[in-house]
Amino acid sequence: MTENEPPELPRGIALAWGVAADPQRGPKREMSVEKIVDAAVELADAEGIGAVSMAAVAAKLGFTPMSLYRYVSAKDDLLLLMQEQATGLPPDSHREIDGWREQLLALYEEQVLLYLRHPWMLSLPINGSPITPNSSAWLDASLASLESTPLTADERMAVALAVTGDARWCGIVQAGYTAQSRSSGLTPDEVAVREATLYDRVISADEFPALRRAIEEDVFLSPADPFRFGVERVLDGVAAYIASLGRDVPRAGSEEWVALDPAELAGDRRLREAQKAVREAEKALRAARKLERQTLRDAGERLAKANRSA
Repeated sequence: MTENEPPELPRGIALAWGVAADPQRGPKREMSVEKIVDAAVELADAEGIGAVSMAAVAAKLGFTPMSLYRYVSAKDDLLLLMQEQATGLPPDSHREIDGWREQLLALYEEQVLLYLRHPWMLSLPINGSPITPNSSAWLDASLASLESTPLTADERMAVALAVTGDARWCGIVQAGYTAQSRSSGLTPDEVAVREATLYDRVISADEFPALRRAIEEDVFLSPADPFRFGVERVLDGVAAYIASLGRDVPRAGSEEWVALDPAELAGDRRLREAQKAVREAEKALRAARKLERQTLRDAGERLAKANRSA
Protein backbone atom coordinates (compact mmCIF):
# COMPACT_ATOMS: atom_id res chain seq x y z
CA MET A 1 0.00 0.00 0.00
CA THR A 2 1.39 3.41 -0.98
CA GLU A 3 1.15 6.51 1.22
CA ASN A 4 -1.79 7.88 -0.77
CA GLU A 5 -3.60 4.57 -1.08
CA PRO A 6 -6.51 4.11 1.41
CA PRO A 7 -6.26 1.16 3.79
CA GLU A 8 -8.02 -2.03 2.80
CA LEU A 9 -11.36 -2.57 4.50
CA PRO A 10 -11.30 -5.33 7.14
CA ARG A 11 -13.32 -8.29 5.90
CA GLY A 12 -16.05 -7.87 8.52
CA ILE A 13 -16.66 -4.25 7.52
CA ALA A 14 -16.46 -5.16 3.83
CA LEU A 15 -19.10 -7.86 4.40
CA ALA A 16 -21.33 -5.36 6.18
CA TRP A 17 -21.15 -3.00 3.21
CA GLY A 18 -21.60 -5.85 0.72
CA VAL A 19 -18.27 -5.30 -1.01
CA ALA A 20 -16.42 -8.43 0.13
CA ALA A 21 -15.60 -11.08 -2.44
CA ASP A 22 -17.88 -14.11 -2.43
CA PRO A 23 -16.32 -17.46 -1.48
CA GLN A 24 -15.09 -19.42 -4.45
CA ARG A 25 -16.19 -22.77 -3.10
CA GLY A 26 -18.52 -24.16 -0.53
CA PRO A 27 -22.11 -25.43 -0.22
CA LYS A 28 -24.09 -24.28 -3.21
CA ARG A 29 -26.72 -21.73 -2.33
CA GLU A 30 -27.95 -23.33 0.86
CA MET A 31 -25.42 -21.19 2.72
CA SER A 32 -24.95 -17.42 2.72
CA VAL A 33 -23.58 -14.73 5.00
CA GLU A 34 -27.15 -13.57 5.66
CA LYS A 35 -28.29 -17.02 6.79
CA ILE A 36 -25.26 -17.42 9.02
CA VAL A 37 -25.90 -14.06 10.70
CA ASP A 38 -29.64 -14.80 11.05
CA ALA A 39 -28.86 -18.06 12.85
CA ALA A 40 -26.28 -16.41 15.11
CA VAL A 41 -28.67 -13.60 16.11
CA GLU A 42 -31.41 -16.14 16.89
CA LEU A 43 -28.97 -18.01 19.14
CA ALA A 44 -27.90 -14.83 20.94
CA ASP A 45 -31.48 -13.62 21.43
CA ALA A 46 -32.52 -16.97 22.87
CA GLU A 47 -29.46 -17.97 24.92
CA GLY A 48 -27.13 -14.97 25.17
CA ILE A 49 -23.92 -14.11 23.38
CA GLY A 50 -22.07 -16.88 25.23
CA ALA A 51 -24.03 -19.46 23.23
CA VAL A 52 -22.70 -18.13 19.92
CA SER A 53 -19.76 -20.00 18.44
CA MET A 54 -18.91 -20.97 14.89
CA ALA A 55 -19.63 -24.60 15.82
CA ALA A 56 -23.02 -23.76 17.38
CA VAL A 57 -24.08 -21.65 14.41
CA ALA A 58 -22.95 -24.34 11.97
CA ALA A 59 -24.89 -26.99 13.90
CA LYS A 60 -28.01 -24.81 13.85
CA LEU A 61 -27.71 -24.55 10.06
CA GLY A 62 -26.81 -28.22 9.57
CA PHE A 63 -23.31 -27.61 8.24
CA THR A 64 -19.75 -28.06 9.47
CA PRO A 65 -17.83 -25.17 11.05
CA MET A 66 -15.40 -25.18 8.13
CA SER A 67 -18.29 -24.42 5.80
CA LEU A 68 -18.97 -21.22 7.74
CA TYR A 69 -15.35 -20.09 7.57
CA ARG A 70 -15.63 -19.89 3.79
CA TYR A 71 -18.21 -17.12 4.26
CA VAL A 72 -17.24 -15.54 7.60
CA SER A 73 -13.56 -16.08 8.23
CA ALA A 74 -13.43 -15.03 11.90
CA LYS A 75 -15.75 -14.94 14.89
CA ASP A 76 -15.04 -11.23 15.39
CA ASP A 77 -16.43 -10.62 11.90
CA LEU A 78 -19.52 -12.64 12.79
CA LEU A 79 -20.06 -10.59 15.96
CA LEU A 80 -19.76 -7.36 13.98
CA LEU A 81 -22.31 -8.58 11.42
CA MET A 82 -24.66 -9.72 14.20
CA GLN A 83 -24.48 -6.29 15.79
CA GLU A 84 -25.11 -4.66 12.44
CA GLN A 85 -28.19 -6.76 11.73
CA ALA A 86 -29.65 -6.37 15.23
CA THR A 87 -29.05 -2.61 15.12
CA GLY A 88 -31.08 -2.18 11.95
CA LEU A 89 -31.94 1.25 10.59
CA PRO A 90 -33.35 4.06 12.73
CA PRO A 91 -37.10 4.49 12.22
CA ASP A 92 -38.14 7.30 9.88
CA SER A 93 -40.81 8.39 12.37
CA HIS A 94 -38.37 10.66 14.23
CA ARG A 95 -38.06 12.82 11.09
CA GLU A 96 -41.72 13.74 11.36
CA ILE A 97 -41.19 15.29 14.80
CA ASP A 98 -40.55 19.02 15.06
CA GLY A 99 -37.50 20.25 16.94
CA TRP A 100 -33.98 18.92 17.41
CA ARG A 101 -34.60 18.07 21.05
CA GLU A 102 -37.74 16.02 20.42
CA GLN A 103 -36.06 14.17 17.55
CA LEU A 104 -33.09 13.25 19.74
CA LEU A 105 -35.40 12.04 22.51
CA ALA A 106 -37.26 9.84 20.00
CA LEU A 107 -33.95 8.35 18.84
CA TYR A 108 -32.92 7.85 22.48
CA GLU A 109 -36.08 5.86 23.22
CA GLU A 110 -35.63 3.72 20.11
CA GLN A 111 -32.04 2.93 21.07
CA VAL A 112 -33.09 1.85 24.56
CA LEU A 113 -35.72 -0.47 23.02
CA LEU A 114 -33.04 -1.85 20.71
CA TYR A 115 -30.90 -2.86 23.68
CA LEU A 116 -33.89 -4.40 25.47
CA ARG A 117 -34.70 -6.51 22.39
CA HIS A 118 -31.08 -7.63 21.96
CA PRO A 119 -29.34 -7.27 25.37
CA TRP A 120 -26.38 -9.34 24.18
CA MET A 121 -25.30 -6.32 22.10
CA LEU A 122 -24.29 -4.62 25.35
CA SER A 123 -21.66 -7.34 25.91
CA LEU A 124 -19.87 -6.56 22.66
CA PRO A 125 -16.81 -4.29 22.93
CA ILE A 126 -16.84 -0.80 21.44
CA ASN A 127 -14.00 -0.75 18.93
CA GLY A 128 -13.98 2.83 17.76
CA SER A 129 -16.47 4.69 15.61
CA PRO A 130 -19.35 2.86 13.90
CA ILE A 131 -18.19 2.15 10.35
CA THR A 132 -20.95 -0.27 9.36
CA PRO A 133 -24.02 0.94 7.41
CA ASN A 134 -26.72 0.63 10.07
CA SER A 135 -24.59 1.97 12.91
CA SER A 136 -23.60 4.88 10.70
CA ALA A 137 -27.26 5.54 9.91
CA TRP A 138 -28.09 5.98 13.61
CA LEU A 139 -25.23 8.45 14.09
CA ASP A 140 -26.24 10.26 10.92
CA ALA A 141 -29.81 10.57 12.18
CA SER A 142 -28.65 12.18 15.43
CA LEU A 143 -26.35 14.59 13.63
CA ALA A 144 -29.06 15.48 11.13
CA SER A 145 -31.40 16.35 14.01
CA LEU A 146 -28.91 19.00 15.10
CA GLU A 147 -28.15 20.53 11.71
CA SER A 148 -30.63 23.36 12.22
CA THR A 149 -28.78 24.48 15.36
CA PRO A 150 -25.78 26.84 15.46
CA LEU A 151 -23.62 24.13 17.01
CA THR A 152 -20.30 23.35 15.39
CA ALA A 153 -19.58 19.92 13.91
CA ASP A 154 -17.61 18.95 17.04
CA GLU A 155 -20.45 20.10 19.29
CA ARG A 156 -23.10 18.23 17.28
CA MET A 157 -21.03 15.07 17.53
CA ALA A 158 -20.60 15.58 21.29
CA VAL A 159 -24.36 15.93 21.81
CA ALA A 160 -25.09 12.87 19.65
CA LEU A 161 -22.59 10.79 21.63
CA ALA A 162 -24.02 12.00 24.94
CA VAL A 163 -27.53 10.87 24.00
CA THR A 164 -26.27 7.56 22.62
CA GLY A 165 -24.27 6.99 25.81
CA ASP A 166 -27.30 7.68 27.99
CA ALA A 167 -29.33 5.19 25.95
CA ARG A 168 -26.64 2.54 26.30
CA TRP A 169 -26.34 3.05 30.06
CA CYS A 170 -30.12 2.81 30.44
CA GLY A 171 -30.08 -0.37 28.36
CA ILE A 172 -27.31 -1.90 30.49
CA VAL A 173 -29.22 -1.36 33.73
CA GLN A 174 -32.63 -2.39 32.40
CA ALA A 175 -31.21 -5.47 30.71
CA GLY A 176 -29.54 -6.40 34.00
CA TYR A 177 -32.86 -6.24 35.84
CA THR A 178 -34.49 -8.31 33.11
CA ALA A 179 -31.75 -10.96 33.38
CA GLN A 180 -32.16 -11.08 37.17
CA SER A 181 -35.90 -11.46 36.74
CA ARG A 182 -35.49 -14.39 34.36
CA SER A 183 -32.89 -16.20 36.45
CA SER A 184 -34.68 -15.72 39.78
CA GLY A 185 -38.26 -16.17 38.64
CA LEU A 186 -39.14 -12.85 40.26
CA THR A 187 -40.96 -10.03 38.55
CA PRO A 188 -38.94 -6.84 37.85
CA ASP A 189 -40.82 -5.15 40.72
CA GLU A 190 -39.92 -8.00 43.06
CA VAL A 191 -36.27 -7.73 41.98
CA ALA A 192 -36.35 -4.03 42.87
CA VAL A 193 -37.87 -4.79 46.29
CA ARG A 194 -35.18 -7.40 46.97
CA GLU A 195 -32.46 -4.95 45.98
CA ALA A 196 -33.92 -2.24 48.22
CA THR A 197 -34.03 -4.73 51.11
CA LEU A 198 -30.37 -5.65 50.63
CA TYR A 199 -29.36 -1.99 50.57
CA ASP A 200 -31.38 -1.41 53.72
CA ARG A 201 -29.44 -4.16 55.50
CA VAL A 202 -25.92 -2.99 54.71
CA ILE A 203 -26.07 0.81 54.32
CA SER A 204 -25.75 2.69 57.60
CA ALA A 205 -26.31 6.39 58.23
CA ASP A 206 -22.89 6.66 59.89
CA GLU A 207 -20.91 5.34 56.94
CA PHE A 208 -23.06 6.45 53.98
CA PRO A 209 -25.33 9.24 55.25
CA ALA A 210 -26.56 10.57 51.89
CA LEU A 211 -27.24 7.09 50.50
CA ARG A 212 -29.03 6.12 53.70
CA ARG A 213 -31.34 9.13 53.36
CA ALA A 214 -32.07 8.13 49.77
CA ILE A 215 -32.97 4.60 50.90
CA GLU A 216 -35.31 5.95 53.57
CA GLU A 217 -36.99 8.04 50.88
CA ASP A 218 -37.64 4.81 48.90
CA VAL A 219 -35.54 5.94 45.95
CA PHE A 220 -34.92 2.32 44.89
CA LEU A 221 -38.65 1.63 44.79
CA SER A 222 -39.58 4.82 42.95
CA PRO A 223 -41.36 4.42 39.59
CA ALA A 224 -39.51 7.49 38.27
CA ASP A 225 -37.13 6.94 35.35
CA PRO A 226 -33.73 8.35 36.41
CA PHE A 227 -32.28 7.84 32.94
CA ARG A 228 -34.95 9.86 31.21
CA PHE A 229 -34.46 12.61 33.82
CA GLY A 230 -30.72 12.54 33.11
CA VAL A 231 -30.99 12.80 29.33
CA GLU A 232 -33.61 15.56 29.65
CA ARG A 233 -31.22 17.58 31.82
CA VAL A 234 -28.40 17.03 29.35
CA LEU A 235 -30.62 18.45 26.62
CA ASP A 236 -31.61 21.33 28.92
CA GLY A 237 -27.94 22.18 29.08
CA VAL A 238 -27.54 21.95 25.30
CA ALA A 239 -30.58 24.20 24.81
CA ALA A 240 -29.19 26.75 27.27
CA TYR A 241 -25.82 26.63 25.52
CA ILE A 242 -27.43 27.19 22.12
CA ALA A 243 -29.38 30.13 23.52
CA SER A 244 -26.17 31.64 24.86
CA LEU A 245 -24.54 31.60 21.42
CA GLY A 246 -26.64 34.58 20.36
CA ARG A 247 -25.05 36.68 23.07
CA ASP A 248 -21.48 37.71 23.79
CA VAL A 249 -20.72 34.56 25.72
CA PRO A 250 -17.39 32.78 25.11
CA ARG A 251 -17.88 29.56 23.17
CA ALA A 252 -17.04 26.39 25.04
CA GLY A 253 -13.50 25.32 24.26
CA SER A 254 -12.63 21.79 23.20
CA GLU A 255 -10.67 19.79 25.72
CA GLU A 256 -8.43 16.80 25.21
CA TRP A 257 -9.76 13.34 25.97
CA VAL A 258 -9.36 11.97 29.46
CA ALA A 259 -6.50 9.50 29.18
CA LEU A 260 -4.37 7.22 31.33
CA ASP A 261 -0.71 7.92 31.85
CA PRO A 262 1.44 5.95 29.34
CA ALA A 263 3.14 4.20 32.27
CA GLU A 264 -0.22 2.88 33.45
CA LEU A 265 -1.17 1.77 29.97
CA ALA A 266 2.13 -0.10 29.73
CA GLY A 267 1.38 -1.96 32.96
CA ASP A 268 4.46 -0.69 34.82
CA ARG A 269 5.10 -3.06 37.74
CA ARG A 270 6.13 -0.37 40.23
CA LEU A 271 3.06 1.66 39.35
CA ARG A 272 0.80 -1.37 39.93
CA GLU A 273 2.43 -1.97 43.30
CA ALA A 274 1.97 1.69 44.26
CA GLN A 275 -1.69 1.59 43.22
CA LYS A 276 -2.19 -1.56 45.28
CA ALA A 277 -0.64 0.18 48.29
CA VAL A 278 -3.04 3.11 47.81
CA ARG A 279 -6.02 0.73 47.71
CA GLU A 280 -4.86 -1.00 50.90
CA ALA A 281 -4.37 2.37 52.60
CA GLU A 282 -7.85 3.49 51.55
CA LYS A 283 -9.29 0.25 52.92
CA ALA A 284 -7.48 0.78 56.24
CA LEU A 285 -8.71 4.38 56.35
CA ARG A 286 -12.32 3.26 55.85
CA ALA A 287 -11.93 0.68 58.62
CA ALA A 288 -10.40 3.30 60.96
CA ARG A 289 -13.21 5.76 60.28
CA LYS A 290 -15.77 3.06 60.92
CA LEU A 291 -14.09 2.22 64.22
CA GLU A 292 -14.01 5.92 65.11
CA ARG A 293 -17.73 6.30 64.46
CA GLN A 294 -18.51 3.19 66.50
CA THR A 295 -16.33 4.41 69.38
CA LEU A 296 -18.01 7.82 69.38
CA ARG A 297 -21.43 6.19 69.31
CA ASP A 298 -20.52 3.89 72.23
CA ALA A 299 -19.07 6.80 74.20
CA GLY A 300 -22.21 8.83 73.60
CA GLU A 301 -24.40 5.98 74.81
CA ARG A 302 -22.27 5.55 77.97
CA LEU A 303 -22.42 9.29 78.65
CA ALA A 304 -26.19 9.35 78.19
CA LYS A 305 -26.54 6.35 80.50
CA ALA A 306 -24.36 8.01 83.14
CA ASN A 307 -26.42 11.20 82.94
CA ARG A 308 -29.63 9.25 83.42
CA SER A 309 -28.17 7.47 86.45
CA ALA A 310 -26.97 10.74 88.04
